[in-house]
Amino acid sequence: MHHASAILLTLFVIFVAAQLGAEIAQRLKLPGVVGEIAAGCIVGPSVLGWVQLDQIADGTPLSVIAEIGVVLLLFSVGLETRLDDLKKVGKSAILVGVLGVIIPFAAGAWWAHGEGYEWAKSMFVAAAFVATSAGITARVLQELGVLQRMESRVILGAAVIDDILAMLLLGVVVSMQGGGELNIQSLLITLGSAVGFIAVIGWGGSKVMRRNSAWLDKPLSPWSSLNIVLALCLGLAFLSTEFGLAAIIGAFLAGMIASETRQREQLEHQVGPLLALLTPFFFVITGAKINLAELASAHALWLLLVVTLIAIASKLLGGYLGARSLGNRGALIVGFGMVPRGEVGVVIASLGLAAGVFTEQLYAVIVAMSLLTAMVTPPILAVLLKKAPVETVDEAVSGG
Repeated sequence: MHHASAILLTLFVIFVAAQLGAEIAQRLKLPGVVGEIAAGCIVGPSVLGWVQLDQIADGTPLSVIAEIGVVLLLFSVGLETRLDDLKKVGKSAILVGVLGVIIPFAAGAWWAHGEGYEWAKSMFVAAAFVATSAGITARVLQELGVLQRMESRVILGAAVIDDILAMLLLGVVVSMQGGGELNIQSLLITLGSAVGFIAVIGWGGSKVMRRNSAWLDKPLSPWSSLNIVLALCLGLAFLSTEFGLAAIIGAFLAGMIASETRQREQLEHQVGPLLALLTPFFFVITGAKINLAELASAHALWLLLVVTLIAIASKLLGGYLGARSLGNRGALIVGFGMVPRGEVGVVIASLGLAAGVFTEQLYAVIVAMSLLTAMVTPPILAVLLKKAPVETVDEAVSGG
């Protein structure tokens, strides 16, 4: 089959699988993202084999489409998030972000060392326990229409802090492999540049856009506003990676800047069809990457159970302790919102495998853990949010 035809066929398979999976999940009262990830497991190499790993490996056209999909998702979440809202939950977000990194990292390192890994390698394994997948949680919050809630703001703010700290931790553990020296100065420079990038772009960009949004309407095209902010989204996503952060952080900042414009509602409406087309690819491909064959033994399944329980409990504890000011239910919502690892754990596991730290089985376990946390958490989050009293950021501040 011609290469272009093969890509089109795979695109068709993934897109249809995503729609069917999401529909089934929603009929079962589950978030659609759960069905999309499960559909990826089914059409992937582990079950039907309609989508092969070489088709979705990093750098392939399909992986690029998936990356664009999650970038647009976080951009749309940013559109519903104003800078002033994040400022109001700043203290809680910082606590959640910091504790949500320290506790899972310590738990993961302790477990790996108990499995026989030396401390340097144990800390590399532990890095896969750390970073929250903002894409998974953001999609669930968006589906449930609760992005304006206090807990949602804390989760989104904490996810940005989480990403910075996870990036620094990964730099530390990579430098420790093979007896390498830890360059504290380099890490501090990286931290400073990442924080500076977020502060300048998030704060400065929002201030500038708030005063000058009229220029978005100067081009004659009815799509000019969308085209301009999409260019901003892609540009900041690229710049974000240059500062050592995930591309989705830059996309989120771009959306937050665009949320300050008077065209905000128009932009939310216009970006909807793009999300419907592109974001399902990210979640299906995430599910397709798991290799079930490596989990076909009792020992592997036991490892998976233990690792998943540690991953959920440690992140939940960190989020809960950091968000105690929101009350027990609010803290639980934040804690579960920080649990999904998704693509972040997959990336770190891939680095560990390439570095010779992870065996094939441990790699499969960590990837499966990342996907399980992404699948198990959304239904719990949905139940907690539906039962919890609705309180937006503005209501919380005025009530205080």
